[in-house]
Amino acid sequence: MAKQSPAKTKKLAAEARRAGAANRAEKKAHKEFHQSNSAQVLDAYEAVDGEWREIGLSAPARKALVDDGLFTLSDLRKVSLAAIKELHGMGPNAIRVLIAEMKKADLSFRK
Repeated sequence: MAKQSPAKTKKLAAEARRAGAANRAEKKAHKEFHQSNSAQVLDAYEAVDGEWREIGLSAPARKALVDDGLFTLSDLRKVSLAAIKELHGMGPNAIRVLIAEMKKADLSFRK
C-alpha cells in the first residue's frame, strides 16, 4: 500500500475536525432543547400547584397530585387516603402534611 501524501492527510484531518465540530454542535442544540422543554413543563406545574406549594409539599408530591387532577385541598375529598398513598411521589411526610391540612379545614378523605 502506498503512503498517503501530506495533502491527503491534511484533508482527512480537516474533515474529521469538521465532523467532530458538527457532532458537538448537534449535541449542544439537543441538550438546549431538552433543557428549555423541561423548563416549560416546570412552568406548567407552577401555574397549577400554588395551593400545594403554600402548604409546603415537596415537588414530587405536588407533581403527583397535579398529575392525578387534584389541584386544591377540597379536591382531596374525591379520593381515598389509600389512593393518595399509592401515588408515585407521595412520601410519609407529604401524607402527614395533607392529613393535618385536611383536619384544619374540617375535610375528610373519601371512604
